[in-house]
Amino acid sequence: MTKEWLGGTTIFAEMSALAARTGAINLGQGFPDTDGPESVREAAVRALRDGRGNQYPPGPGVPELRTAVADHQRLRYGLTYDPDTEVLVTAGATEAIAATLLALTGPGDEVIALEPYYDSYAACIGMAGATRVPVTLRPHDGAYHLDLDELRDAVTDRTRLLLLNTPHNPTGTVLSPAELAAIAELAVERDLLVVTDEVYEHLVLDGEHVPIATLPGMRERTLTISSGGKTFSFTGWKVGWVTGPPALVTAVRSAKQFLTYVSSGPFQYAIAEALRLPQSYFDDLRADLRAKRDLLCTGLAAAGFQVYRPAGTYFVTTDIRPLGETDGFAFCRALPERCGVVAVPNAVFYDHQKEGAPFVRFAFCKRTDVLQEATDRLRGLTGLGGGTAGARPY
Repeated sequence: MTKEWLGGTTIFAEMSALAARTGAINLGQGFPDTDGPESVREAAVRALRDGRGNQYPPGPGVPELRTAVADHQRLRYGLTYDPDTEVLVTAGATEAIAATLLALTGPGDEVIALEPYYDSYAACIGMAGATRVPVTLRPHDGAYHLDLDELRDAVTDRTRLLLLNTPHNPTGTVLSPAELAAIAELAVERDLLVVTDEVYEHLVLDGEHVPIATLPGMRERTLTISSGGKTFSFTGWKVGWVTGPPALVTAVRSAKQFLTYVSSGPFQYAIAEALRLPQSYFDDLRADLRAKRDLLCTGLAAAGFQVYRPAGTYFVTTDIRPLGETDGFAFCRALPERCGVVAVPNAVFYDHQKEGAPFVRFAFCKRTDVLQEATDRLRGLTGLGGGTAGARPY
C-alpha cells in the first residue's frame, strides 16, 4: 500500500511543525485553542485528588462513564444500551476505530469508507488486512454530497462493513435523514455491519444529528463511536466510547485490550460529568461555532477561495483554483511563509488524490480574535499565482 501513513510523519505533524517554525496561525490541525468548561476540568482534578482512576480503571471503562454514555444515548436519541454489556470506553475515538476494524475485518473483507476520510481509517483498515473501497463525496451547489447509486454499486459479495462519518470530516457534510434511510436499507438488504464515527454529533450547525442506529433494522448491526474531545474541548484527554449490541462490543473489547488495555482513568470520571451538562452548554457551543464558521467562511471567500460551507464539524473545505492554484500540497506548504496561516491539503484524505488536489481544509475551533487575524492575513493571497518564493507579507 502506498498511503503516506506507512512512513514518515503525518501531514498534521508536518503542518503543525511548520506553524511553530514560522509563527503562523495554525488552522490546520483540529484542536481548540481554549479549554472546555471549568467544571469539567475541576471534575478531573477532583478525581485525581480522590484517587479515582489513578491506577488501572476497569477494562470496559469506569461504571460512571459507561452509565453516562448509556443515559446520553437514551435521552438524546431514544437508543437503549446496557452499560455493562453494550458500552465500551476507549482511548479516544481513534482507538475505537482501530479496535473495531481489527476485531471485525480481515484479509478478504472489503470496507467501504466515504472519501475524503479521516486518515486513521486507511491505516486501521490496512492493519486489519482488509481492503478499503472509497465512495467519494463530491462538491456541487456549495456543499459536498453522497451519490447513493455509487454507494450501492460499491457493495460486493466481499463487503463486510460500511464505515460512515457524520458529521463528516473534512467536508462538514451532515448526512440527511433520507440518505441515512437509504444507507440503512442497503445495509439490511446486504446484511452489512455499519460502523459510524459520530464524534462531531454535538457540532451540527445546520439541521440535526440522526444516529443511523435509530433506524429500522440498524441497532443490531451498528457500532456507534463517539468521544468527549470535540464536544468538550479536551482533546488531550483521549476519552472515547463504542455502543452497540453485546456480541459486537465484546469483539471490539477483545481487540482493544491488546492495544491500550485501559487509559484516561481520572478523565473518564470528568467526561461522565460533562455528558450531564445542561442543554444550554450544547446550545451555546453550537452558537459559538456557527458564528466562527460564518466569520471564517466570509473571510475565505473575500480572500478569493471558493468556500464549501459546512453543516457540521469545525472544518471548512475550500477550492484554491480561483486563486490560480491546483496543488493543495504546494499551496499549504507555501501558505505560512506567504501570509502566516496554516491549512491542510485535502488530498491526504483521498485514495484518488487527484480528486482532492485543489481542496484545502481550515479549522475554525479557535478564538474569534485568532480567526479574525487569520482572515486579515489571508487577504494577502491576491497574486499568489502558484509561486512559492517570496518574503512573508505579515
